[in-house]
Amino acid sequence: MKVLVTGHEGYIGSVLCPLLVARGHRVVGLDIGYFSDYAFLPPEGDVPRRRRDVRDLTAEDLAGIDAVIHLAALSNDPMGQLHPQLTAEINHRGSVRIAELARCAGATRFVFSSSCSMYGAGGDRPLAETAPFNPVSAYAISKVESERDIAALACDDFSPTFMRNATAYGVSPRMRTDLVVNNFVGWAVTTGQIRILSDGTPWRPVVHIRDIAAAMAAVLEVPRKRVHNVAFNVGRDEDNYQVREIADVVASTVPGSTVVYAGTGEPDKRSYRVDFGKIKRELPEFRPAWDVRKGAAEIYEAFRLCKLDRALFEGRHLVRLAQLRYLLETAKVTPDLRWADAAEMPA
Repeated sequence: MKVLVTGHEGYIGSVLCPLLVARGHRVVGLDIGYFSDYAFLPPEGDVPRRRRDVRDLTAEDLAGIDAVIHLAALSNDPMGQLHPQLTAEINHRGSVRIAELARCAGATRFVFSSSCSMYGAGGDRPLAETAPFNPVSAYAISKVESERDIAALACDDFSPTFMRNATAYGVSPRMRTDLVVNNFVGWAVTTGQIRILSDGTPWRPVVHIRDIAAAMAAVLEVPRKRVHNVAFNVGRDEDNYQVREIADVVASTVPGSTVVYAGTGEPDKRSYRVDFGKIKRELPEFRPAWDVRKGAAEIYEAFRLCKLDRALFEGRHLVRLAQLRYLLETAKVTPDLRWADAAEMPA
């Protein structure tokens, strides 16, 4: 199968593409290159790539593609709040446009990287895919609206599938330290303190990026009727944690580290537990291989080997919002996040 992966140089994409290639797929990457000037680890292989903004794609960009895995987005709540209108333009309207072009070009599968953050202020009851949405950020709203509008494109020849990923963690060539498990390990390694900015009670389901990649690959490879226009929460029931529990796991992983409540002590309104029963029942080909304890140990070892310091941990190379601000402040990108000069765009 010939697969276009958008955002292929990102945190998940740089892990997903080698997996797809290893499973016999022909992979083409598409990435705007915001985060391409630094690699935490050497990339695992290479695939043909196109430097394009998702807002500027044409039908020609999708010609000959059998399936699309759409990862490209302004990728988390802080980035979404920095530019709510651009989050809507890129994450929502850009995603729908790619789906429309893919359908017109004859692609039969469209795997959309969605998010459990759509459930937002969800309370303590585990939420299945049929639960109402209660998004509390521009990023989460963009996922709700994208799912709605892409689902309307489903037909006999076009099958979208919505992967509502739990909060990702794990080591990647395009590493991020602005995700809760990675962040806690980073604080522990660089300062000896694991900083909790809320009261520690919010629920947060988490999932390793290699399990996210495996779930997406499985969706491509099972019979179409099993994944036609359906959503899956991606993760494991065992990996619904309160934030303070994640901190305790990290404290037991990183020698000499302690948990510190460094914020206001107020609860974060983003709190949701998720029911992952559907993906376990209906996509048995997906077998999660990671848990938080194993993942925290992996991240700790990677940070230890690279001698992570606080400047790198908090800097633009590992924090998505910091990199976008750098690109804006140095005028490398315009206010609408397009490259100001073609010469600035990575090769």
